[in-house]
Amino acid sequence: MKKTIRKLFAAALLAVSCSFALAAATIHIPDAFPAAAFNKALNLSSDTVKCALIDITSYARATDTYLADVVEVTGVGYTAGGQTVTSIVVTADTTNHWTTIVITPAVWTGATTISATGLACYDSTASNRLIAIDDFGGAVASSGGTYTVNAITLTFTHF
Repeated sequence: MKKTIRKLFAAALLAVSCSFALAAATIHIPDAFPAAAFNKALNLSSDTVKCALIDITSYARATDTYLADVVEVTGVGYTAGGQTVTSIVVTADTTNHWTTIVITPAVWTGATTISATGLACYDSTASNRLIAIDDFGGAVASSGGTYTVNAITLTFTHF
């Protein structure tokens, strides 16, 4: 039964559709995330999920599993480890046969001066396990102001 569920989930990942903040942005799901989800290594409904700003060139989809595997950026008004997301919603649509995960990252306010090329969403309750990576498609900077990343929407089609 476990192998069947894993195969179905793996197939579903091929049918992922994502929404993101920038037109050139790309959402990546680390290869280790599906197995972790099915093995109950994390619980998106109750765990603390955070997002951190990163250098996307440090990300390797096949091998990166934890926040420590990527390079987090630094800047004025930014705290290492990022911030707890404002909301994470997991819903199943039995009419259209898909599951949607919406992660709304926190907004960095105040005198934030930072530049990042990506965002790493991770489960801080589960050893900082990566959930999704948002590749901005280029540098996004804030100079003494607010830094905002739009919500990430992952839709998994059921087969």
